[in-house]
Amino acid sequence: MLPRHMDSVRHLAFTFQTPKVSRASQALTALLFVFATCVGGMVSTPANAQGSEWWEQILAGPQPYKQKERRAGRGQAAGQPDDFGDLRQNSTPWLSDVTVRALDQAIERYQRIAQREWRPIPNGRTIRPGDDDDRMPAVKARLRATGDMRQSNSYFESLSLDGEVQSALIRYQKRNGLRPTGRVDRATRAAMNVSANERLNQLRLNRRRIVDLMQPRVEDRYVLVNVPAYQLEAVEQWETKLRSRVIVGREGRETPALKSEIKAINFFPYWRVPMSVATLDLIPRLQREPGYLNEEGIRVYDGSFDGPEIPQSTIDWNHVDTNRIRFKQDPGEKNALGLLRLDMSNEHGVYMHDTPMKNLFGQSSRAFSAGCVRVQGVFELAEWIAQYEPGWEQPGKVRDVLSGGQPLDLKLTRPVPVIFAYLTAWAEPDGTVQFRNDIYNRDGSAAVAARDMSGPDPDEPPPPSGGITP
Repeated sequence: MLPRHMDSVRHLAFTFQTPKVSRASQALTALLFVFATCVGGMVSTPANAQGSEWWEQILAGPQPYKQKERRAGRGQAAGQPDDFGDLRQNSTPWLSDVTVRALDQAIERYQRIAQREWRPIPNGRTIRPGDDDDRMPAVKARLRATGDMRQSNSYFESLSLDGEVQSALIRYQKRNGLRPTGRVDRATRAAMNVSANERLNQLRLNRRRIVDLMQPRVEDRYVLVNVPAYQLEAVEQWETKLRSRVIVGREGRETPALKSEIKAINFFPYWRVPMSVATLDLIPRLQREPGYLNEEGIRVYDGSFDGPEIPQSTIDWNHVDTNRIRFKQDPGEKNALGLLRLDMSNEHGVYMHDTPMKNLFGQSSRAFSAGCVRVQGVFELAEWIAQYEPGWEQPGKVRDVLSGGQPLDLKLTRPVPVIFAYLTAWAEPDGTVQFRNDIYNRDGSAAVAARDMSGPDPDEPPPPSGGITP
């Protein structure tokens, strides 16, 4: 079957797919349509029709795009297939000469693209697969400009979002850290409307960032969190061993850019609520919900986290001395740090940790925290960090400790360097160019992608609600 006729054949076959129409009649309909549209050409059997009649493949219909079930709380070895589609799919670290060379090639390519620019996509309703819309020629031209959709020599430009355009949109959305819906939704349109010159400047800026992070040298073993990409990679001997999704700081509680060391792994940690979280989040909530502390296992202490406990019933939350009281949450399933914390020294008081709210890793934009970094595959990451510690050489030790249920602090004899980076553009070794939203407006003009997306998107899942978190 010629590829350009497949959608039409399927549509026609489905039109006659009723209980009163036999399978033979359906097959004959498909055959007649192919003959009518392919006179003078050769019709070949599809490769995927092995083991059945080829016309049955047509009548089975197109397989809809399905997002596989997400596995919460799991890390992923570098280079393994990714169910959600947002993790990098190779073992090349961001901080590598390979990435810099790929960026150089991407910059040369976008210099050529910027000479012609692309026209913006006008605002309007979401365009879904099967819709006809006057903006589709502009959408297709935009996808072709960056190689997400093949060029066409046809004089006729369809106004339909067909299967070819849907596949191209999914490729584009994955390259831009968007939900791969195959629709022209508001987030996709905003990313498409960032100009080629702005994308070129974004590539140049992030090349400088990567080169600066590689100075004076790249460590043999380290963890890097790319904040706007919402992902982490663990690198050893210049090869990525593990990648994981992360949740980072929301607007006004930004995760800082830093270099530090992971110095300890805390199992079943207490959460010592930072003063900023207590003042801005917890106390205002207690003014509305006085019983919240008991529900979440949070205690109040006088003067310090180790001071005497204050009975909550004696406190007027509308007239509390915020400089005097301290909050500490007991270990357990409700603990905001989850079951494990990766302790790291830094002036910002941030760290990486587990979380009880693992469903949030299923969202494409994950700026929800108060500045700390929640790691989806934190148990696998802890296993990787601890593997050179005495008594921790055997795989499964972290899970054994968690199964035991007893608090434990493992102080590392070999602290692991950690970098919180801010990379909104890079290029993969295969030439694929990746962009991410400038969530903290640190890129200058390229921040237009984030500004255009202010306010709720009707196609985006609702923001999280629940407990106070770090």
